Amino acid sequence: MAASELYTKCARVWIPDVEDVWKSAELSKDYKNGDASLQLMLEDGTNLEHKLDPKTKNLPYLRNPDILVGENDLTALSYLHEPAVLHNLKVRFIDSKLIYTYCGIVLVAINPYETLPIYGTDIINAYSGQNMGDMDPHIFAVAEEAYKQMARDERNQSIIVSGESGAGKTVSAKYAMRYFATVSGSASEANVEEKVLASNPIMEAIGNAKTTRNDNSSRFGKYIEIGFDNRYRIIGANMRTYLLEKSRVVFQADEERNYHIFYQLCASSHLPEFKNLKLSNANDFLYTRQGCSPVIDGVDDSKELGTTRHAFSLLGINESYQMGLFQVLAAILHLGNVQIKDKDSDSSIIPTNNHHLTKFCELVGVTYEDMAQWLCHRKLKTASETYIKTLPRLQATNARDALSKHIYAKLFNWIVEHVNKALITNIKQHSFIGVLDIYGFETFEINSFEQFCINYANEKLQQQFNMHVFKLEQEEYMKEQIPWTLIDFYDNQPCINLIEAKMGVLDLLDEECRMPKGSDDSWAQKLYNTHLKTCSLFEKPRMSNRAFIIQHFADKVEYQCDGFLEKNKDTVNEEQIKVLKASKFDLLVELFQDEGKATTPTGQPPGMGGRTRLSVKPDKSRDTSSKEHKKTVGCQFRNSLQMLMETLNATTPHYVRCIKPNDFKQAFSFDPKRAVQQLRACGVLETIRISAAGFPSRWTYQEFFSRYRVLMKQKDVLSDKKLTCRNVLEKLVEDQDKYQFGKTKIFFRAGQVAYLEKLRADKLRAACIRIQKTIRCWLARKKYLRKRDAAITIQRFTRGYQARCLAKFMRRTQAATIIQKYQKMYVARKRYRQKQAAALAIQTILRSYMARQKYQALLREHKAVIIQKHARGWLARCWYKRCLSSIVYLQCCTRRMIARRELKKLKIEARSVEHFKKLNKGMENKIMQLQRKIDEQTKENKSVNEKLTGLENTYTTESERLRGELGRLRGVEEEAKSKGNQVKCLLEELEKLKKELRTTKQEKKTIEDWSQSYKGEMEKLVSELKDQNGLLKTEKDDLNRLIQEQNQQMTEKMARAIAAETQQLETDLNEERSRYQNLLTEHLRLEEKFDDLKEHISKPGHRRTDSTHSSNESEYTFNSEFAESEDASHAAEDLTRGMDTSLTLKLQKRLKELEQEKQSLRNELENKEEQFQRARARDESEFKKARGAELEYESLKRQELESENKKLKHNLADMRKSLLGSAASSAGAPGSPAYKVLLDQLNSSCEELEVRKEEVLILRSQLVSQKEAMQHKDEKETMTEVAVHVEDVSKLKDADELKQAYIGLKDTNRLLEHQLQTQRRSYDSEVESLRGELQNVKEENNRQQQLLAQNLQLPPEARIEASLQHEITRLTNENLDLMEQLEKQDRTIRKLKKQLKVYSKRIGEMGAGQAEGQTSPGQMVDEPIRPVNIPRREKDFQGMLEYKKEDEMKLVKNLILELKPRGVAVNLIPGLPAYILFMCVRHADYLNDDQKVRTLLTSTINSIKKILKKRGDDFETVSFWLANTCRFLHCLKQYSGDDVFMKHNTSRQNEHCLSNFDLTEYRSVISDLAIQIYQQLIKCMENTLQPMIVSGMLEHETIQGVSGVKPTGLRKRTSSIADEGTYTLDSILRQLNAFHSTMCQHGTDPELIKQVVKQQFYVIGAVTLNNLLLRKDMCSWSKGMQIRYNVSQLEEWLRDKNLMNCGAKETLEPLIQAAQLLQVKKKTDEDAKAICSMCLALTTAQIVKVLNLYTPVNEFEERVSVSFIRNIQTRLRDRCESPQLLMDTKMIYPITFPFNPSSLALESIQIPSSLNLSFLTRV
Repeated sequence: MAASELYTKCARVWIPDVEDVWKSAELSKDYKNGDASLQLMLEDGTNLEHKLDPKTKNLPYLRNPDILVGENDLTALSYLHEPAVLHNLKVRFIDSKLIYTYCGIVLVAINPYETLPIYGTDIINAYSGQNMGDMDPHIFAVAEEAYKQMARDERNQSIIVSGESGAGKTVSAKYAMRYFATVSGSASEANVEEKVLASNPIMEAIGNAKTTRNDNSSRFGKYIEIGFDNRYRIIGANMRTYLLEKSRVVFQADEERNYHIFYQLCASSHLPEFKNLKLSNANDFLYTRQGCSPVIDGVDDSKELGTTRHAFSLLGINESYQMGLFQVLAAILHLGNVQIKDKDSDSSIIPTNNHHLTKFCELVGVTYEDMAQWLCHRKLKTASETYIKTLPRLQATNARDALSKHIYAKLFNWIVEHVNKALITNIKQHSFIGVLDIYGFETFEINSFEQFCINYANEKLQQQFNMHVFKLEQEEYMKEQIPWTLIDFYDNQPCINLIEAKMGVLDLLDEECRMPKGSDDSWAQKLYNTHLKTCSLFEKPRMSNRAFIIQHFADKVEYQCDGFLEKNKDTVNEEQIKVLKASKFDLLVELFQDEGKATTPTGQPPGMGGRTRLSVKPDKSRDTSSKEHKKTVGCQFRNSLQMLMETLNATTPHYVRCIKPNDFKQAFSFDPKRAVQQLRACGVLETIRISAAGFPSRWTYQEFFSRYRVLMKQKDVLSDKKLTCRNVLEKLVEDQDKYQFGKTKIFFRAGQVAYLEKLRADKLRAACIRIQKTIRCWLARKKYLRKRDAAITIQRFTRGYQARCLAKFMRRTQAATIIQKYQKMYVARKRYRQKQAAALAIQTILRSYMARQKYQALLREHKAVIIQKHARGWLARCWYKRCLSSIVYLQCCTRRMIARRELKKLKIEARSVEHFKKLNKGMENKIMQLQRKIDEQTKENKSVNEKLTGLENTYTTESERLRGELGRLRGVEEEAKSKGNQVKCLLEELEKLKKELRTTKQEKKTIEDWSQSYKGEMEKLVSELKDQNGLLKTEKDDLNRLIQEQNQQMTEKMARAIAAETQQLETDLNEERSRYQNLLTEHLRLEEKFDDLKEHISKPGHRRTDSTHSSNESEYTFNSEFAESEDASHAAEDLTRGMDTSLTLKLQKRLKELEQEKQSLRNELENKEEQFQRARARDESEFKKARGAELEYESLKRQELESENKKLKHNLADMRKSLLGSAASSAGAPGSPAYKVLLDQLNSSCEELEVRKEEVLILRSQLVSQKEAMQHKDEKETMTEVAVHVEDVSKLKDADELKQAYIGLKDTNRLLEHQLQTQRRSYDSEVESLRGELQNVKEENNRQQQLLAQNLQLPPEARIEASLQHEITRLTNENLDLMEQLEKQDRTIRKLKKQLKVYSKRIGEMGAGQAEGQTSPGQMVDEPIRPVNIPRREKDFQGMLEYKKEDEMKLVKNLILELKPRGVAVNLIPGLPAYILFMCVRHADYLNDDQKVRTLLTSTINSIKKILKKRGDDFETVSFWLANTCRFLHCLKQYSGDDVFMKHNTSRQNEHCLSNFDLTEYRSVISDLAIQIYQQLIKCMENTLQPMIVSGMLEHETIQGVSGVKPTGLRKRTSSIADEGTYTLDSILRQLNAFHSTMCQHGTDPELIKQVVKQQFYVIGAVTLNNLLLRKDMCSWSKGMQIRYNVSQLEEWLRDKNLMNCGAKETLEPLIQAAQLLQVKKKTDEDAKAICSMCLALTTAQIVKVLNLYTPVNEFEERVSVSFIRNIQTRLRDRCESPQLLMDTKMIYPITFPFNPSSLALESIQIPSSLNLSFLTRV
């Protein structure tokens, strides 16, 4: 095919790019041969000229069509090259979130760095049993393919998982092992699969570490062989490890960690059991802090240690060994902290009492001195002498690190060995599947010995991979008889020879290690001299003499020679090893011993297990002898790798290539550069290249015909499709080398499918254009005619409208003129009146203002005159007072001056003698006068004293009086003060009142004003109210209607609430039923397992129990359980001899648990009985006390009667004496006094006796009635009381009447007392109830009053609304109360009915017992025959069948075990075996034979179980016995005598009810049996339908030609074309018809058929949807149409069978919505909203999964954008639903058995002779 045909305008190509590796472009101009460049346009619109290489003239790679992008298999791509592979992986990973892709035989797995929900048990079950190409790529598909090939080809398998660090190798291997453990199970009860999975946490802890590329990087390679027995169940496993990175123990790069176990120990150092390890934070130890990253985000190291310890325990490594391992690990950490210091230039020393060395020695049990000595010294041996050489500090430090690495390596190998021992069992291995988790190709900036070994291993694996791919290609061509041409592929044998051949890199390295003074430099020179000129794959770096370059298959790698020799030697100081061997620590000594002598912590001998496979332990090759220590690491690795390759070559390999998408661990981020590097390194591109070199595209003839039918003309289509395809291809593709015809397929060269797709797209595009042209012409013509008619119509209406508008305008103009005239007149008049009124108002206001001003001026003048008058008078008076005071002051001053002058003169005169004399002249006279005056004064004084005494007396009295008056006045004063205060208060109050009065007046005035305005408003309102009156009536009607609507709404709301509650109750009931039925299923499974164990035990060499014993014992009775436990115990004893010990222990443990449970139940029963006995004794003691009180009362009565009797006797004796004392003649005379007295007494005694007799008769009748009424309650008590009464009365020596009277009086008193107490209790209860009702009425009255008061305060509208609301609330509450009362009454009625039924049965039993007890011995002799054996009337059958006891086994055998539904049972009446069994049960009930009923029912149940176990896979058998079991259950109900089941019976059927036995418990047992049969029926149905569903519902094209077929690649999926032998939708419908007709033929209940059909449709919908979610090729628009059509056919089938209301259609709703989701538009926000509202039955995960998987089949479809999917996720974020992706196909709806009575009369049933039941006799 010429390039010009492909490189045309709009063709898309790939061009190289620096950032994205490859970039897409589109040709903007056709390419012509000879052009030097291509004119391209990039995706961003940039134009580019791409120049071609002038030498090669190679054109850029062509892009595949869009419909091929995103394929599951890379080999399905038409153009197979690097950019196509990279783009396909990127589209699947980024857009579709798919991490797995096939590349031929390789599964490419891209690490998503995110936890995905695609590894659950439901996904495992979905992939189990499926072909590899039928489902989307997955690690489970590879595991299933390996498992299937192992079982089919009887050949061991291997799964090779490779990739660089961080690509997800370990996780992929883990999931593969989980798949095997889940699918296969284990061959024993030892849970081997759990142990296999438990080895993962252990190996991750000791062999994984954090690197810069991966948080959980495996630093060793491992090959796990999972062993299977001949039934392909896991029996054990074995692990081989390769090249542990020991250097990581002592050194870690930045941002890296040591092995996880060290950090787990440091994080758990606070635990008590780790205290003696003296550990602390990881940053405190040299070996754990060098990477400066001790913590991994999201990882709890202490929790991880718990997981590791649990895994150790699960593998049998006990606690002591675990602590020993942790002790060694802690010792390594302490050893790393030992500091070695320089002593001099050639020696070193460890300081004394080094803390860490001391702790190391304590932990490993060695002496401090020895270890300190040999850490700094070395012993050298020669032929004659031994030297001890000191070591410099650097060499001593290296020796310390080497010792740490050696101890860790020994510990690692010891753990691997004991893990293998724990995984080995004694069951013979039949085959195995190996899982190889090994490092991928590595290249770093500095590559050392570890990278060299890793890349060497990958070279070997790549060679094996290339050979396998080449072999498969060759086999495919030979199978199809295609001419085989040699394909050139890369052979890396030269590179392998360079490494491992003689004088190769490893050989030279070992030789240099043996040299005494060998070094890295000398080894490098040897490499240069040997290979530099002879091997093109070996190169020398330009700038280094200590490195070399090897051209590997993936890339060139430069290795640094430094450290190669040291790492290859792996030398350890022998003296240090000897010190450790002399340790007191047993585990450490065991690490350095020969592994054959090592003990196992699991307690098993090391030699157990019959494994003869090639399973070489990695540490077997290492020995403690000096010779073995000289064996280099390279040699060991080469040998182990050689053994690995031999193992892989002996198995069928399956390849998983893990890709790391980016170096930053970002979720779903794709770096093209890193991806291309890994694709080149892991061999994926080599696979593509090999495939592209041949014929990579392969189509079957049918697929090619279906896909490219559009390119054929009608005349080209022949009956032979193979010939048709040949003719068409010869016309379409001229170069016949581009394709080859095989036997079943057509093989195409690369690019041919794309060319055919281009032709097909062009043909379809041309057809579409023609269709569009015709449709557009028709649409345009139709649109034109519609527009023309519309224009004419619009014109007509427009013109009419304009005319009407003109007339309307003229009328409006005339009317407006008239209105304006009157309006202007009105406005002018109104304006004049307003101006006139305003002028008058202004004049009035002005005049009043002027008058007020004049009045105010006059008033001010008058007031001013008065003020002046008073002011002037005050001033005059003030002036006068000032003048007067001044005058007085002057006078005083003058007089004072004169007096002072006079005083001065008198003082002078007094000093002179003359003056003194003058003064004494009249002194004598004066003295005499004074004497007289004194005398007079003395007399006066006496009189005055007397007067004074009198005055004092009067004063005293007066003072007393005044004091009293003073007190009174003080009181009055205080009162006056208080009154004054009151006055002040009153005054203040008065002021307040005045203020309030003023305010009130103002308010009154305001109110008056308001009243005036209000009056006017009210007048207006009256008219408005009149108008509103009519509206109110309307509103009243509306309110009435609203009330009715609210009542209706409330009723509907209550109905909805009741419906919702009912639905919830039904849901809870269904969940409870489901749980019960699941438990029943588990019980059945355990029973079957137990029966299998018994059968296994009862093989030859074991004791077999009698078969009749098991059939005659009931498993539903205590005896059967006891017998089963005994059998189980015997089985356990046999198992201990013949089976695995662990299984025996488990069975014994289970038996002990059952015995303990049985013993606890017995103890509980005994406790209950003891409690009942104590309660009964307590009641009896209380009764005795009451009886004692009654006896005391009766004894008092008896004493009174005795005293009366004595009195009567005494009177009688007196009479006799008086009679004896008189004369005999006169005594007997009738008229004598004695005779009269005697006669009177005799008459009174007779009257008294008659009265007593009447009382006795009355009391007897009352007692008889009372005893009959209360006989069932206290019959025993009455009997004992009567006995006591009779005994007490018999003591009396009176007449019989007195005894009877006494008994009657006593019973009467008791009866009256009882009645009185009853009446009192009833009266008290009535009073309490009346009080409660009265209180309720009061509360209701108060509440009504409050509501009334609140309503009165509301406006009228709110008042009406509130009253209506209140009325509605009251009616609702009353309605709810009535409903509660009705429910209570219903419950009471049901309870009373049950009690009545129980009491009636008890009364019947008592009556029968009394009748038996009252029968006399003579009667028993006279009636030896039992009354139940009534002789049969002639020809009047009772619907019973009689059989003999010894015929029971024959009945069960002929009717159940040997009855074949396809044979004899076809012509029987539906349910005839059930009727026969029930008639036999009726006869046993008629005979009242308990044992016969029990044995018959038990045998029936056991026989049905046995036939189901024997033929449980036959649908007809299971359906037949399901129908008969249900009919038998219905018969037991219909004829049980319960009123609930007797409603539909005839009177004759009611006579056939069971009379003696209540078989309720057996009904429950039979119901459980029916549930088991139903579940078995569903299982049979699923097994039949399961293979049909996917093919018929998804793969088959019911509508031919709708879905296009796409290329499938190497992983061939099931064809959608209906080939011979494939299932179609018609196959499913035929099978459903077969199921339905079989169940109808067997007489299955219609309701039961509905439930079965519902379950069938659920299985169909669930399986179809699950496969749709796991198959990208099925998620297309055309497939959605096919699914909807198929679902419509299923719905049509339901309509034909009248099963539309069974709920089956609803189970298909998720599938219907998924099909609609495939067909709806998926672009805009409106589309997203519509999808969210439409897909209610799908979960968010399912919707997103379908959108991610949506794949266009044709070019006219579009993919779903990522933004649209995110929009959907955002909208569905608030949904509360399960995150599970797949539907549970194992889910079974809970089954119910609605009662279905039979109208068939039992007496009319005839037994066919074909049943061989002639021993049955109709009764």
